[in-house]
Amino acid sequence: MHPQPLQTSRLRRMFFEGFTAMDIAEPLVSFDADAPAGKVKAFMADQDFDQVGIRVDGLVRGYVRREKLGEGTCGEYLHPFTPADDLVTDTASLIDVVKSLSINQQCFVTTLNEVVAIVALEDLEKPPMRMFLFGLITLSEMVLTNLIRRRYPDDSWHSLLSEPRLAKAQNLQQERLRRGQKPDLVDCLQYGDKGQILSYDEGVRQAIGWKTRKEARRAIKEMETLRNNLAHVQAIIPSGWERIVATCSHLEDNLNHLAGRLNEMSSR
Repeated sequence: MHPQPLQTSRLRRMFFEGFTAMDIAEPLVSFDADAPAGKVKAFMADQDFDQVGIRVDGLVRGYVRREKLGEGTCGEYLHPFTPADDLVTDTASLIDVVKSLSINQQCFVTTLNEVVAIVALEDLEKPPMRMFLFGLITLSEMVLTNLIRRRYPDDSWHSLLSEPRLAKAQNLQQERLRRGQKPDLVDCLQYGDKGQILSYDEGVRQAIGWKTRKEARRAIKEMETLRNNLAHVQAIIPSGWERIVATCSHLEDNLNHLAGRLNEMSSR
């Protein structure tokens, strides 16, 4: 049974709303503003902290960076929280977290308007973020597969793939049939193959905002590389950082546009 648009919509909602900033955040360690800067700096070095919060009248009002601390008190080096620091709420989606991190490579998490936690770049390696990204990419592949089924019935997409790529899919289909499975040939295509096929569809390109086939293939390749790194538990930071930002910045909209395109085809 193939996933239907409604099922895909529910899965999208689960991933976009099911993972939040607090799933990857770390508590923000804080000190009073009159704490000696030298001692706090030594503590930060020992704990490998780049930032700690600073309390004023019992509430965390800003932070200090380890490399900026010198003589005097922490309050003298206080950097107040500002909109430029991209504060996010504890219920913010991980896509919002990534967008925030793309500005300063850190973001602070608030609960009831008080800063309580921090997310750093390396926190994107945590299992919840990897699960989130892999799930979204898998959802996008489901939508691509359904689009191919609608756009190219009876496997009429064959001519859009090279013979070696088509043969690879056919060999995989035969192997899966041998194991007692019943896959369609389209189910045996690689992620990049599906993107290659749909790059010929001007309606799909327009829906996502790909101006050319070359741009479409490049975007699909980026997604495929990120998915492979996630699947094989390879590091995604820092080499994949720009890829993650691009994926999270556009994936939600792209999924919505692709689902809309699929619904249009289904209603015909």
